[in-house]
Amino acid sequence: MNKAILVTGGAGFIGSAFLEYFSKKYPDYTLVNFDKLTYAGDLENTKACQGRANYYFVQGDICDACAVSNVLEKYSITDIVHFAAESHVDNSIESPRAFVETNVVGTFTLLEAFRCVASRGRFHHISTDEVYGSLGETGKFHESTPYSPNSPYSATKASSDFLVRAYFHTYGLDVVTSNCSNNFGPRQHSEKLIPTIIRTALSERPIPIYGSGTNIRDWLYVDDHVRALDLIFHAGMSGEHYNVGADNERTNLQIANTICDILDGLYKRNNGNYRDLITFVADRPGHDMRYAIDATKLKTELGWQPQESFDSAMHKTVQWYVNKFNRG
Repeated sequence: MNKAILVTGGAGFIGSAFLEYFSKKYPDYTLVNFDKLTYAGDLENTKACQGRANYYFVQGDICDACAVSNVLEKYSITDIVHFAAESHVDNSIESPRAFVETNVVGTFTLLEAFRCVASRGRFHHISTDEVYGSLGETGKFHESTPYSPNSPYSATKASSDFLVRAYFHTYGLDVVTSNCSNNFGPRQHSEKLIPTIIRTALSERPIPIYGSGTNIRDWLYVDDHVRALDLIFHAGMSGEHYNVGADNERTNLQIANTICDILDGLYKRNNGNYRDLITFVADRPGHDMRYAIDATKLKTELGWQPQESFDSAMHKTVQWYVNKFNRG
C-alpha cells in the first residue's frame, strides 16, 4: 500500500532529516510537510526534498483544526508522523503558554482529526527522554520508567504522550511513541547547545556553560535517530513506545571540550585554544542532572543499531557548522 504521510514540523531539525531520508528511500510514499514556520522552522532545511516528486509543503498550525482536517482530506493522508513541538527548555521557563498550546493542544487537535480517518494508518508521536525527569549517578531510563517531568517543556511533552496513549486505549487508534535522547547534527537551530558552542567559539566570544558543566546528556546523531524512526514507524507494535539512545553519555563540559578540540584542528585561533573561551554561567531553574536511555527494546525487537560513532558524528557536525558560520 502506498502511503501519504503528514509530517508535522518537517521544516525543523529532526523533521527535515526524516523527510530527506524518507523521500529518498520511499519514492512511492507521498510526504506532506505541515509546518507553521515559527522561528525554529526553516524551509532551507528541506532543500534536498524540494525537487522530489513525492514531497509537498503546506504551511499550517497544528492547533488549527480546520487546517489540519483540510490537509488530511486534500492529500488523503494515511499516516501522521508528529514532530512539531516547542522544544527549548529555557523558552518554556520564560513563556510556558506557547508550550501548552503547541505541545498539548496541538497534539490533541491532530489526534482528533486523525481519529476521523483512523482506519487508514498509524500515528507516530515523537517525544523526548525529558519526560522521565532526572537520573542519579547510575541507572537508565526504560520504557517502564515513571514519568517525572521537571520543566514546562517536559511537562507538556509528557501530557502529549499521555494523550496519544489515551487515544490508543480509548479509541483504538494505531499509535506508537518514541522517546529520544538529545539529538545533534547538521541543521539544528542555533539556540541549542552544540550550535551555540560552535558559533560563539568561531566568533571569539565566551562559550556559555550552565553551572559547573557537570549535567549529563545521552547524545544521539540525528541520522541514526531517523533510521530508528523508520523501524518504529513500520514495525513497532501498536500502542507501544520505544526509547532511542546511542549510549553516548557526556557532560556538557565534555561536549564543549570535544568541540573546542575539533575546532583547534579545523580552524585555529590566532591566540590560544578554543577551550580558553569556555565560561560558566548561572544554572537555569529545574536543570535536570542526568539523562541516559536504555534502547534495549528497540535493539532487540526491531534490530536497530546506531551506524555512527559519537566521534565520527561529532566531527561531521562541527565541520558542517564551520562551513555554515564561515559562509555567514
